[in-house]
Amino acid sequence: MKDAQGEPAYGRTNWRRFAVAVGVPTVAAGALVIGLAQGAFAASLTLSGEEFKISASTLDGDGFVQYATAYDSAKAPGKVGAAISGIKLARLYDLCQSVHPDGSPFSLVITAGNDHGHPAIGKDMIIGMNDLTGEAEFKNIEIGKDASTVSKGGDNAKGAAGSFAQEADHVTITNLHQTALYTQASTFTLTGLHLHLNTDWTGKKPAECY
Repeated sequence: MKDAQGEPAYGRTNWRRFAVAVGVPTVAAGALVIGLAQGAFAASLTLSGEEFKISASTLDGDGFVQYATAYDSAKAPGKVGAAISGIKLARLYDLCQSVHPDGSPFSLVITAGNDHGHPAIGKDMIIGMNDLTGEAEFKNIEIGKDASTVSKGGDNAKGAAGSFAQEADHVTITNLHQTALYTQASTFTLTGLHLHLNTDWTGKKPAECY
């Protein structure tokens, strides 16, 4: 990648090219999931296995790490892989989160951070996902680190020793669309919170974030 003067633009990465290069959405690939029980999720943690969608016009994050891990799912036997993003401080503009359980006529939609002077804020966030799209810029990025040695995403955002990871001082993702399986944060501030239960008795798909 080059800047406007034709010089290499170090520390900036197009998200889609990066995803292809390191296999972020397809984390079931061999070496990335070795020793997953030592990742961010404790071995005793069992998730519902229900996917939920997250969108934002902009995610602006200080301190970013990414690696792969796995979790126990109530819906499937054995371990299920996930790509993990750890962000020390995340500011989310026009945040939307929705869940539509399989076969249900209901969907739950939460929005926040629509006032651009007061975004939703997450501290020490860890997000387990299986798909993400958007346009991203990373500052001072390091790719190929040992996942147990990364530190920029917070104390809990570390993967298994010997597994692949990357980290950066800062990340900005615009037009974020993400399918997630798990999210945690030490503090999650939702300014302008609106929670809405969509009910559709006609059989059409209930409203979701995208």
